[in-house]
Amino acid sequence: MPDKDSSLMWFRRDLRCTDNAALHAALSGTGRVYCVFVYDTEILDTLPSRSDRRVEFIWQSVVELDGELAKSGGNLITLHGPARQIIPALALRLKVGAVYANHDYEPAAVARDSAVERQLAAAGIEFLTRKDQVIFEKNEILTQGGTPFSVFTPYKNAWLKKVDDFYLKAYPVERHAASLARASREPLGLALADIGFEPAGLKALGIAGGRASARGLFADFLKRIDRYGATRDFPAKKGPSYLSVHLRFGTISIRELAHEAWIRSRGRGGEGAAIWLSELIWRDFYFMILHHHPHVVSGAFRPAYDAIPWPNDQALFTAWCEGRTGYPIVDAAMRQLNNSGYMHNRLRMIAASFLVKDLLVDWRWGEKYFADRLNDFDLAANNGGWQWAASTGCDAQPYFRIFNPVTQSEKFDPDGTFIRRYLPELAGCDARHIHAPWTMTAEQQRAAGVIIGEDYPAPAVEHAAARARVLELFKKVRQ
Repeated sequence: MPDKDSSLMWFRRDLRCTDNAALHAALSGTGRVYCVFVYDTEILDTLPSRSDRRVEFIWQSVVELDGELAKSGGNLITLHGPARQIIPALALRLKVGAVYANHDYEPAAVARDSAVERQLAAAGIEFLTRKDQVIFEKNEILTQGGTPFSVFTPYKNAWLKKVDDFYLKAYPVERHAASLARASREPLGLALADIGFEPAGLKALGIAGGRASARGLFADFLKRIDRYGATRDFPAKKGPSYLSVHLRFGTISIRELAHEAWIRSRGRGGEGAAIWLSELIWRDFYFMILHHHPHVVSGAFRPAYDAIPWPNDQALFTAWCEGRTGYPIVDAAMRQLNNSGYMHNRLRMIAASFLVKDLLVDWRWGEKYFADRLNDFDLAANNGGWQWAASTGCDAQPYFRIFNPVTQSEKFDPDGTFIRRYLPELAGCDARHIHAPWTMTAEQQRAAGVIIGEDYPAPAVEHAAARARVLELFKKVRQ
C-alpha cells in the first residue's frame, strides 16, 4: 500500500534545491521525500550527436544537485530510460503516496505526464504538479474578454499590472529540508558514459552547469544591468545576462530573476532592468502561446501562412547552416552557433530573417537547426522567435518588414569586431568594407588578403531581388 506520508520529487527542467515549487510542496506536505532525475531516452535518443553540450550541462547540474541534497540529508536517484515507465515503477518500488513535479508545457511533455499520471492513479498514487518555470501561466493573464492575448504589448501591460511580491516570492525549501530521505538501494550516480554520451567541451567554452554557475553569472550581470538597454543589441559587447541556458534547465529560479528586475525597474535609473524584465515577460508570453495554441509546434500561428510555397533550395540552406552565405554578419552568427551552441539574440533575428526572407527557406527548417544546436533551446521561445522573424506568428513583424543584413551589420557591429572574431579570413578588411566585402575592388581585396569567391564566398543572393521575391510569396497567400 502507498505510504501517504512519503513522496517522490521528480526533477526535470528545475535542477536546483532553492526556490523550487514542487520540491517545497513535497517537503512541506509529506514527512519523507525521495528525489529522482531520469535521463529520459525518449528525448536523448532523438539527439543527433552523442557529444551534446546540453547533455553535459544537464549532467553537471545533476551532479551538483545531488551534492546540494546531500548537505541536507538527502540524495538524488539517477536513472536512464523512458521516464513514462521509470517514474511509475520507482514510485511503486518506494511505496510513496505521491509523485511531485513542476509543470511542463511542451505537447510531448504534457502527453508524457498524462501517461505517468494514469499509471500512478491505477496504483493509488497521486501525481501533483506545480507552476515553477514561469511567473504567470495558462489562463492567469487573459484579455478583458477572457481570451488569450496574441499581441505582446497588451499582454505585458496586463502582466505588469498583476505582478506583485506574492508572485515573485521564493519558496522556502530550506525550512522543510529535514523531510529529505536518502535512498540506499537505488542508483545514486551515473557518469556521462553510462548514458551513452561523452564530454562536449563545455569547460573550453567557459560554460558550466549548476546553480553555482548561474548565481555567478547573475551577480556579474547585476553589475551592468543598468546598461543593458544600451548594450544588448551589440554582439561584440558584454550586454546579455548569458543566463538563458540556466533558465532553460532551471538551475536558477525565474522568480529570483524577475523579482530583482522588477524591484530595480521601479527605482531611479532602472531603464536597463525594465528592458530586461520585458525579455523575461516575452518568455512567459511564448509559454502561454504554446499552451493555448499547440498547433504552432508544426505549423504557423496564422494557418493561412502554411500555404506559402517556399522554394527551399537545399544548397542555400546548407550554405546558411555552414556560415558561407557571403553575408558576414549572418555567417559569423552561424559560426558562433556551430562553434559554441550560443547565438546572440540580435543575431538570431538577423539569421532567421535572412534564411526566410532572403534565401526563401521555410522557417521550420531553421527552427529545427537551432533546436538541434542551441544550448538554451526551448521549444516555446525558439518557435516564437522563428515565427516572429518569418512573420507567421503572433505579434510578428509585418511580412514586408525585412532586415537588410548589411545595414543590420553596420548598425550593430559597426567596427566589424564580432565579424572578425568568427570570420578571420575577413580580418584584413577595413570597417567600411567588412559588412559587404564583395564591394571591394580587386586591388582592395588583394590588400585585405581575401579574394571574394575564393577565400570568402560571394553573396548567395542579392538582397533587393530576394526581398522582391519574398514579398510576392506573401502576397500570394494574402490575396
